[in-house]
Amino acid sequence: MRIVVDMIRGQKVNKALGILKYEPKVGARHVEKLLLSAIANWQNKNEDVKLEDADLYVKTVTVDGGSSLKRLRPAPQGRGHRILKRSNHITLVVASATAPTIITE
Repeated sequence: MRIVVDMIRGQKVNKALGILKYEPKVGARHVEKLLLSAIANWQNKNEDVKLEDADLYVKTVTVDGGSSLKRLRPAPQGRGHRILKRSNHITLVVASATAPTIITE
C-alpha cells in the first residue's frame, strides 16, 4: 500500500487519478476510491469554487498500521501456526493551490 501511496504524494489530482487507474497493484483501487471521496468532500465544502479552477493536489498521504485478524493454520503433529491478516489506515489530505482549504478523509 505504501508503494502505491508514494507514487501519488504531491501530484495534481488528475495526474494521481491517471496513475492509480492504470496501476496493477491491488491497493491502487482502494486509494483511487479514497481520492475520489476526498474530491467529493472538497466539492461539498467549497460549492462556490469550480473544481477546474481550484487546481487541487494531493498534499499528504499517510498509511498507518491497522488492526490484525489472528487466525490459525493447521500444522504437522497437531500444532497450529498463527497467521496475521493485516489491515491499514489511510489518511489523505487534498488541498487547493489557490485556496488554503484542506479536507481530510
